[in-house]
Amino acid sequence: MTIDLNDNNELIPSRIITGWRVCINYRKLNEATRKDHFPLPFIDQMLEHLCGNEYYCFLDGFSGFFQILIAPEDQEKTTFTCPYRTFAYKRMLFGLCNTLATFQRCMTAIFHDMVEEFMDDFLVFANSFDCCLANLDRMLARCEETKLVLNWEKCHFMVKEGIVQGHKISGKVLRLIELKSM
Repeated sequence: MTIDLNDNNELIPSRIITGWRVCINYRKLNEATRKDHFPLPFIDQMLEHLCGNEYYCFLDGFSGFFQILIAPEDQEKTTFTCPYRTFAYKRMLFGLCNTLATFQRCMTAIFHDMVEEFMDDFLVFANSFDCCLANLDRMLARCEETKLVLNWEKCHFMVKEGIVQGHKISGKVLRLIELKSM
């Protein structure tokens, strides 16, 4: 990571590109895979539950899918060939049809007793600072226990409002965010 000054003398962090991203077509594997229809929460119910709280902590899992191991007997299904060798993934990757459902099931299993306090990837909220801090402490302890890694660059702690699924939530209102074309 490098830090540069912009025109307003503000420090701006930026990542140095150090490698390539692999893109593999898994359409045939996805066609042959039995689909997992793990239910996601209803957005309207989730937003209604979130709105009206005073404090929010928005936490982002670092390469979320890639933190979940693929069962050893299923790793060979992800095999791809390069000029001199073949490789198989040991961790879940984006592009497989059941990735979202598997990730949601995994998060539900890890945070099963915290479903009311934690929603989305990692969203902690409460009506008081102390209660939100206690919820955050429990969630971070669970992340540590299960070795889940967070992307601290994208985390926001103890904020009064934020954006969830294109909706701005706060202690007072819920608004749909208009997307501006670039």
